[in-house]
Amino acid sequence: MRTFRDAKTMAKALRQGLNERGIALTHSDCLELVARQFGFQDWNILAARISDGGTPQVALRLPEGWIAGGSKPEHYEMGVDSGMPGSPALIRCKYEADDPAYLSAEKGFGTLMQSVAAAGYLGKRLRLNAELRTEEVSGAGTIWMRIDRAPGQTARFDNMESRSDQGVLAGTTGWTPRQIVLDVPDDAESIHFGFYLRGTGRTWLRNVTLVEVGEDVAATGGGGAYLAGPTNLDFSRLSPGSR
Repeated sequence: MRTFRDAKTMAKALRQGLNERGIALTHSDCLELVARQFGFQDWNILAARISDGGTPQVALRLPEGWIAGGSKPEHYEMGVDSGMPGSPALIRCKYEADDPAYLSAEKGFGTLMQSVAAAGYLGKRLRLNAELRTEEVSGAGTIWMRIDRAPGQTARFDNMESRSDQGVLAGTTGWTPRQIVLDVPDDAESIHFGFYLRGTGRTWLRNVTLVEVGEDVAATGGGGAYLAGPTNLDFSRLSPGSR
């Protein structure tokens, strides 16, 4: 039997059912309707009750050695999801995609990352391997890696956003392997890597490794913000995913 702790799940089912009948309501509207079904005056009161009685979401704690950041980290919760087998890392947005509070906010992303000294990797080619899983992601869930010569001086970078294949994930997906391969210049100072969620939804990360590979493995990212040379000067080729 459903309880008031299932309110968000019920609201999603209600919204989907109404949409199928040609009745368009926002997620927030459906939350208000579900709150009234349980006898509460509005969603805010029910949400407070859920918090008092124990939220069904597992509290997230940051893993040691990892840093929470991003352009809008306040929109996200990040840490270890102890409620999922294997306790992977998780980034989840605090808002639904059509929540008025989110729609009126400046958009951004949240990232869980590490920064390490490059001294032990100079002149080497590194591959970042990981598996990602997404749920109702409106933007993108992806791994990323960046190599800096000095703070603010990017030497190599790849976040998979520009790929037409084996790129970022969106919507709801099962565990999916992804990798990034970058060369570490001899004058590099630091290596930064992690995963991020852009938009709403949830993205998990597991089985992370950072290993040296040979020249037979192709690099996936180039030199910072600069192209190797002039390209597409007649605008005949469009970026992947563009309209």
